[in-house]
Amino acid sequence: MRSDIVKKGPTRAAHRALFHAMGYSPEDLDKPLIGVVNSFNEIVPGHFNLSDIADAAKLGISAAGGTPVEFPAIGICDGIAMGHQGMKYPLPSRELIADSIEAMAVGHGLDGLVLIPNCDKIVPAMLMAAARVNIPAVVVSGGPMLAGRFQGRSVDLTTIFEAPGLHAAGKLSDKDLASMEQSACPGCGSCAGLFTANSMNCLTEALGMGLPGNGTIPSAYTGARRMLAKRAAKAVMELVKADIKPRDILTKTAFANAIAVDMAIGGSSNTVLHLPAIAQEAGIELPLELFEEISKKAPYITKMSPAGQHHLQDLGEAGGISAVMKELAKKGLIDESALTVTGPLKDRLADAAVTRPDVIRGVDDPYRKTGGIAILYGNLAPECAVVKESAVAEDMLTFKGPARVFDSEEEATQALLAHSIKDGDVVVIRYEGPQGGPGMREMLSPTAIIAGMGLKVALITDGRFSGVTRGACIGHICPEAAKGGPIALLRDGDLVAIDIPGRSLQAEISDAEMAERKKRWVQPAPKVTSGYLARYAKMVQSAKYGAIVR
Repeated sequence: MRSDIVKKGPTRAAHRALFHAMGYSPEDLDKPLIGVVNSFNEIVPGHFNLSDIADAAKLGISAAGGTPVEFPAIGICDGIAMGHQGMKYPLPSRELIADSIEAMAVGHGLDGLVLIPNCDKIVPAMLMAAARVNIPAVVVSGGPMLAGRFQGRSVDLTTIFEAPGLHAAGKLSDKDLASMEQSACPGCGSCAGLFTANSMNCLTEALGMGLPGNGTIPSAYTGARRMLAKRAAKAVMELVKADIKPRDILTKTAFANAIAVDMAIGGSSNTVLHLPAIAQEAGIELPLELFEEISKKAPYITKMSPAGQHHLQDLGEAGGISAVMKELAKKGLIDESALTVTGPLKDRLADAAVTRPDVIRGVDDPYRKTGGIAILYGNLAPECAVVKESAVAEDMLTFKGPARVFDSEEEATQALLAHSIKDGDVVVIRYEGPQGGPGMREMLSPTAIIAGMGLKVALITDGRFSGVTRGACIGHICPEAAKGGPIALLRDGDLVAIDIPGRSLQAEISDAEMAERKKRWVQPAPKVTSGYLARYAKMVQSAKYGAIVR
């Protein structure tokens, strides 16, 4: 056992004494030590109930012949951090979480890990740590939140984030706004739509690192979630016995499967940051060209909030991610030879079936024949830009308008609330990239206001978008403004042409004019000069590479 390094032999008498101080018996120390990484806290609704999941996992580890050892991980609520300086921290926290798990697991010689995340950056961070440390590991999330109900219809975080725009437009009263905020998030769990957290929890299944149901069993179904945690604990003990490690599962094939599922369900655009970052820890390059290649072949077969009205409980009732993969396999888009934490993927999919065709369409009757995420290029995005195509209305897939340029999210939000943005404009928010932000903030506040006001405008940025975002919102523009990318050279009134089906993002500016502007461009001073964010800004790579830290 790997943990023998801290438990065996005369030279480890002091180590054993420290274990005994906590009540671990000699018999406990004869068993594999399994870390239970619990990201419970009292400020993230998706994490508020995770100690219950951790307790079930510890019971499962003990029942299967292991000794559970619980330790914490931090977690930031993107929703609470949204729209202010706090949003600079969630993406950088991904690296902190991965680093801290590495330190704990290696520092204590653990034999395996049960990783318990739920929300946006915590899920990919734990997968990154699993790949980096490379000891047997299983991920089991806390589950999605149920949708709320307001005036006879389903509501979720999208609804309440867009409500201020409705309120500003005079379409929602003070009383109804207050009532809606009491209804939108009815209990614990990762927010109800196919936002980033739920996208990543679903893709954890597709990658093979979580059990079926990891992404879709609601948090409110406490019995089912506890059973899932116990099964995950049993699975990690089997992995320890067989010495099957994350890099045996996280292969190029597994990532291709996950990208196909991502395209089919219309996952968050943030997956284009997280999957390459996880792959990098597994020693695999995951170029954006692969996303585009798979997107051309993978049909979009579910329409989840924010693109549609279905939620995660609906997807679970319809057969879940296994049913999605079974459907995609009909087109040869899933490699069933891939390994999962419970054995070959082929065995997992054997009994999978679509039980609600209103939620999961057949591959021959998709919403769209191409995937939910598109990668764009052009003179505004020489390296890349990303859009959640599945959440864009048909009449906005191609769009041209004058640029309204802002150097921060706050400036754009103020302009929107002042009603100075008009139909037909292209809102440009720059200097919000991984380095320039720093931290690559999500632009949910301005996009939600746009949706709530009913404005017909596009938004482009070198920042990113929440999974809650819908509309013609193009992010991850590379190179970012802080590195002198073309988005830094735009001026008010420049015509911007968006062609999502054609995968193009162009400014109608001549090459000569662009070169002349580049000569006059002056790099602005860093927005943050001390603390963690200043260090992060110096080390973070382009969004093209997943905003990883090197």
